[in-house]
Amino acid sequence: QVQLVESGGGLVQAGGSLRLSCAAEGRTFSLYTMGWFRQAPGKEREFVAAITSSGGSTNYADSVKGRFTISRDNAKFTVYLQMNSLKPEDTAVYYCRRQGYWGQGTQVTVSS
Repeated sequence: QVQLVESGGGLVQAGGSLRLSCAAEGRTFSLYTMGWFRQAPGKEREFVAAITSSGGSTNYADSVKGRFTISRDNAKFTVYLQMNSLKPEDTAVYYCRRQGYWGQGTQVTVSS
């Protein structure tokens, strides 16, 4: 069983920034690609960003390119999502994912 625990969500004004963290347990953290997804009210869960096991490659949804940055620290078993220039449409519950596992989510609310 792998536990993923997100933190760092909150309420921020449009144009502001937040940094989400996802702490994972298990020595296998460094072996897996990690991802962030989000789900807004009434919408399906959607891909936000992903980072390969070594951190050498990243991928982003078009809607967040240039504003969000995914990174990881394998020594701390943690993956991050730096979110800048936030927009009201970024409001959602953000989930951390590893193959086969989801975190519980953290709420991000961006006010206009």
